[in-house]
Amino acid sequence: MGRRLTVLGTALVVYLAIAALLLIAVSTLARGGDAGAGLFGPRVAVVELDGLILDVDELVRDLKAHRENPLVRAVVVRINSPGGVVAPTQELFTALQQLRQARKPVVASMGAVAASGGYYVAAAADQIYANPGTLTGSIGVIMQMANLETLMKKVGVEYVVIKAGQFKDVGNISRPMTPEERRVLQTLLDDVHGQFIAAVAEGRKLPRDEVVRFADGRVFSGQQAKALKMIDALGGLEDAINAAATLAGLPTPPRTLLPKRRLSIYELLRNQFGFTGRSLLSPALPVFSTPMYLMD
Repeated sequence: MGRRLTVLGTALVVYLAIAALLLIAVSTLARGGDAGAGLFGPRVAVVELDGLILDVDELVRDLKAHRENPLVRAVVVRINSPGGVVAPTQELFTALQQLRQARKPVVASMGAVAASGGYYVAAAADQIYANPGTLTGSIGVIMQMANLETLMKKVGVEYVVIKAGQFKDVGNISRPMTPEERRVLQTLLDDVHGQFIAAVAEGRKLPRDEVVRFADGRVFSGQQAKALKMIDALGGLEDAINAAATLAGLPTPPRTLLPKRRLSIYELLRNQFGFTGRSLLSPALPVFSTPMYLMD
């Protein structure tokens, strides 16, 4: 009887061990891990910043997980973004800085476009790679508002505002902006623009005056950006991954932890039918109530 219990106990332990290994394997594949790299060992994690920078909660959580994962020794952030809202952009910048403070090198890899807020995020990295034709730069802040006073009068629409506070209805679409309102908003944008310049100067280790010379909203090619020291080297994602590995003291090419893949109806339509219905299936900027955007 005792022998039978011993055999059953041993079989149960083996079964649980195999189940645990399978669970780890499935979890690794679900996270986009390199299937041929094995389950353990140091690696470089890759995260993606794609599209407008609006809601970054999930990406920030991924960066935090990589910061706390002892197997992740470096992170590559792949950027394809024209920019976005100021606060989420700054949140991503801070998350990348925290990775560096945790002694995990960060390398930015620019795709087709990494401008304005996209470049702001890249500036937090240890190194920046871009292709010669990548559109980058556009260091500026914009706020757009409509004035529909004439149109509303033509169609007989009266826009009534009741407010407490002189500037509570700044951006009212039914009237022209007053000089005082324009001054308040311009001061606000100048302050945020100054924060943008300071972050780039700090991240790129450039004198502020040198950054100011190209921080006028212009867009540059990757080759132009290299000449201005806005990026470190010309190259693609593979080059950035190898650079991150070198910074972390890993062999090249390194094992990688790739981004999670999620089902997207928009991506399915775009890939299968060349569909570009951006206005229907992806976020668009508000027309009448627009916050500050770091956009190209």
